[in-house]
Amino acid sequence: MNYFLGIDIGGTKSHALIADQTGRAVGFGQGGPGNHEVVGYEGLEAMLLHVTHQALAMAGIGIEQIAGAGFGVAGYDWPSEMEPTLAAIRSLGLDAPIEVVNDTIIGLVAGAEAGWGVAVIAGTSNNCWGWDEHHRVGRVMGNGPDFGENGGSAELVQHAMQAVAKAWTRRDPQTALTQAFVDLVGASSEADLLEGLSQGYYDVGPEAAPLVFQIAETGDSVAVDVIRWAGHELASLALGVSRQLGFENRSFEIVLVGSMYNGGRLLLDPLREAVHAVAPGARFVRLSAPPVVGAVLLGMQAAGLPAQQLRQPLVASTRALIGPDATNGDA
Repeated sequence: MNYFLGIDIGGTKSHALIADQTGRAVGFGQGGPGNHEVVGYEGLEAMLLHVTHQALAMAGIGIEQIAGAGFGVAGYDWPSEMEPTLAAIRSLGLDAPIEVVNDTIIGLVAGAEAGWGVAVIAGTSNNCWGWDEHHRVGRVMGNGPDFGENGGSAELVQHAMQAVAKAWTRRDPQTALTQAFVDLVGASSEADLLEGLSQGYYDVGPEAAPLVFQIAETGDSVAVDVIRWAGHELASLALGVSRQLGFENRSFEIVLVGSMYNGGRLLLDPLREAVHAVAPGARFVRLSAPPVVGAVLLGMQAAGLPAQQLRQPLVASTRALIGPDATNGDA
């Protein structure tokens, strides 16, 4: 029996999954951050070893029984990062073909029926990568607002707070977001809220994103516009990658990854409208499996297996192995 290893290295959590050649998940490991931008390359190597050893122990096999491996690595964005990333992977002692990609790609492979298309992450922040059926890659920078890339919960909350400041200075309409944020931090007034934010004794972070959606659900026009802005920003990411890959006139899947999409139609409707205006053949799919599934499929592909034919049994067996609440991944 051949076995295949997949590893998802993230900025807050990391997973390893082992499956056999029939798509049956047999081993799982989990740990904390492994992104070299967070923990360095020594930390990446340590996390790779940690999660892999857990998965091997659960599966009851040795590393020499791995016939192919796929790695989705947060922080692996540029050619200059290839060699130190591969050096960390070599510490596992694998003697098998491997494929190494940015972690956004494994979410795409896990969620797209065909194994190609575009993945748009909207979690704490955002990212967007894609590839075509020949694995030609399109991508954005992945560095958030510094490069004009928005749409995650951090950017949504920042945009909402800007709306509150504009309302206080009478630049824009009043909004119920103001009182909601006042209550959230326990400020004594609108002015106290803004003073506290500017002076650093109050903080409103990405975890406040659901509050923005709650206010929008009451019909507050400013909050609705803030969420529509996020939807259009995410559409901009998807369309940029789609244009790079020549998808405008093709039928393809856009895999939506991350907790922001829990906001439903307030976010999804403007996202879909903006994308379909340029790429009418785009089909939207919400990722419902752990991204590490995509890493296993890449390992299978590297070994020459028809991996996409095994996607559904692999997803089902992974859920059975690690539970129904398996994460669907965030940026």
